[in-house]
This record gives sequence, structure tokens and C-alpha cells, in this order.
Amino acid sequence: MPTSSRDKRLSRLFSTQAQKGTYAPRSAGNPLVKTTPRKRKRRLRRGSAVQGAEKRLKNFRQASMLAVAITGFFLLLISPSEAGLGFEDEAQVADTVSAVAAPRALSSKEATDEAFGALQNLWDSFYYNLPKLLIALVALLLTWLLTRVIRAVVRKFIGHWHSGSAISTLISLAIWLLGIGIVVSIVAGDIRALVGSFGLIGLALSWSLQTPIESFTGWLLNSFQGYYRVGDRVKVGEVFGDVYRIDFLTTTVWEIGAPYQPGFVQAEQPTGRMVTFPNNEILSGTVINLTGDFPYVWDELTVSIANESDLKKALEVLERIAQELLAGYMVEPARAYGQMLQTIGIPDSVSEKPQVFVSSDDSWTNITIRYLVGARERRKWKSELTIRTTLELNKPEYVGIIIPVYPRQQVQFINPDGVPIEASGTPPQGM
Repeated sequence: MPTSSRDKRLSRLFSTQAQKGTYAPRSAGNPLVKTTPRKRKRRLRRGSAVQGAEKRLKNFRQASMLAVAITGFFLLLISPSEAGLGFEDEAQVADTVSAVAAPRALSSKEATDEAFGALQNLWDSFYYNLPKLLIALVALLLTWLLTRVIRAVVRKFIGHWHSGSAISTLISLAIWLLGIGIVVSIVAGDIRALVGSFGLIGLALSWSLQTPIESFTGWLLNSFQGYYRVGDRVKVGEVFGDVYRIDFLTTTVWEIGAPYQPGFVQAEQPTGRMVTFPNNEILSGTVINLTGDFPYVWDELTVSIANESDLKKALEVLERIAQELLAGYMVEPARAYGQMLQTIGIPDSVSEKPQVFVSSDDSWTNITIRYLVGARERRKWKSELTIRTTLELNKPEYVGIIIPVYPRQQVQFINPDGVPIEASGTPPQGM
């Protein structure tokens, strides 16, 4: 077979496979490299496996740091001398150094005696520190009593303030931290070593408890900034509902359905489920409060009519229906909303009656009714307005004047000469 004919066949074969996505050229002069969807899936799986391994490694590192911190803390409480906080004389230090520097083989009896001796030392250390532990327990009891008294006093004087709960909690935490520091100082006996140990433990805890620390920070910001409070209807990240409880680390809401939310309730009404999310969502996500400072929201109802309708008549009818239903209801909320805008310096006039707007779509006209209602009453008012609009537009006097839009398809017949004709085969009238 001639070389040119073989080259042509190979080129056609490779071009066809390249169109199908089976082969892709690596570079000029090199063989073609096969890149199938299976290999792309393998690359994706490798990437997800790497991400999973990194996540597991991060969790293992945080758990290790937390274990080291807890072990050091318990060692500090149970046996201060083993943790390096006890007082030893120079002779004991010299004996320890010589014993470490000159190891020797032990018999089974000596090993058993050494093990029992270690247990005896631990018991002696615990017995020696027993008075300190009793004093520490008394100090913890006094701290608890002092916390209860101070929280009662703080709530009495600033309990009406929305941040009063946060302030009383912070004062309680400060008292507990001070009390725990005094207790550990009593048990350890050396405040300098205690400060160093707390520094190391705090460093380990800050690395291992990043999410709880962020959640606590989010709780602090929410307590003082007031992003949301109990009873507000909020949307935080992907969670939408009424706030039921706010804790140090989490927030619990009664879930509310919505058209854009996955679930079995496709409207802003309770689903019956309770959702809990960490407070660090306040730092990393978006907080939408529907009832914080102003418990009303703007809502809209769109009515589509055919382009052949009497637009002016349709506007008059829909505006009359909306005003009969909502004009009296909107007056006070609209005035409050206007005053709020003036206070913050936004020059915007707020209508005290429902408004009607017009916009064009593909092959019809949209008439939108805009009105102000309570955030928890949107579905009720929209349902009532839809019922009244439908009943009014179905009256006989509006037939042929306000034409509703239905799914329709227009078919045009054309003869071989390119002239539109009727279905019967005759040209349309006027042609």
C-alpha cells in the first residue's frame, strides 16, 4: 500500500476519533494521547481522595493536640511533681540524673518492686495533695455561689437590655476562669510554672477547637450587634426559619419552607422541623433578618395578559382590586417604613397604597401588583389577592377586553410559492 494512502487513512481515523472525544493530540510530532471520560473520572476521584485525606489529617492533628492538652492538665492536677511543678532538692535531681545516665539491667523482682514503688509514689503524691484538693473543691463551690449571685444582680439591673444576657454570661465565664486558675494554683503550688503550662495548653486548645471558638465568637457578635434574637424570622446560610433558641455554640430555629428551599413545604410556612446550625455561620455566611427592626416585607403578584388586551382597563381593574383589599392595611406600615428611611438618610417616598407596574415578556404583557404585608402573612395575603383577581377577571364584562394568557402555538401554512394560505388551501383574506 502506498505511503500517502496509508497516511490519509490514519489521518481520517484520528480526526474522527478526535471529534468523538476519544483522542487528543499531545504535541506536534508526538503520538496521540487517549483521554477517555473514564480517565477524567479517575482524576476527579483522585482529587476528592486527596481532599478527604487532608480533612482526615486535619481532624487527626486537632484531636492529637486536644489529647496532649487534656493529658497535661490531668497530670498537672494529679501529680504536680511528675509534671515538673514540684519542688525537689539538689540531691534528688542528682540521683535522677545519675540513674538516667547509668542504666542497668533489672531482675524480675527488682522490676516488680520498682512498679509497686511507682504506684506507691502516685498514692503518696495523691495523699500529700489531698488537703489541696479539698481546698480546691471549696474554692470551686465558692466560685459557683459567687457566679449565681453576680448573675442575679446583673440581670436585675441590665436584664431589659438585649445584650444583658451576653454580659452576664461573660462575667460568669470570667469568674469561672479566675476560680479555675486559683484552684490549679493551689494544686500546683508554683504560679510561674502554672502560667507556662496554661500557655501551652491554651495554644493546643486554640488549634484543636477552632470551630467552637469561631462559634463562640459568632455568639458574642450576635449578642452585641443584634443580628437576630429569639422570635425573629431569619435566613442564615441555607437555614430559613424562626429563631427558637440561641446558645453559646449553636442556634436552633423552627424551619420555614420556601419556593427556593428543598423540602415538602414550598411556601413561607412552618415545616414542623427544628434545625440547629453552628454560630460560626454568622462569620462566614449571610444573615437575612425578615422581622428584626421592621416586621413587614414587600411582596408582588404578577398577572399575565395577552398583548391584544385593553391594557388601560386591565390596570384600572387590578389596581382597584388591590386597593380594596390592602389600602387600609398598608397605611401604618408604609408610614413607619418611610420614617425609618428618613432617619437613616435614604431619600425614598413610600406609597401608602398598592402600586401596579407593567412589563413586557416574550409574547404577552405582565402586570405586577406591589404591596406591603407582614413577613409572616405573605402567603395569606397573596392567596386572597389571587382569588379576588381571578374571580374579577372571569366576569362576563371583561371577556375579549382582558384576555388571559394560555399556552398556545401559532401554525402558518405556506404554499409552494411562499404565500401564506388558510388551512383549507385558500389565501388569507386581504391578500
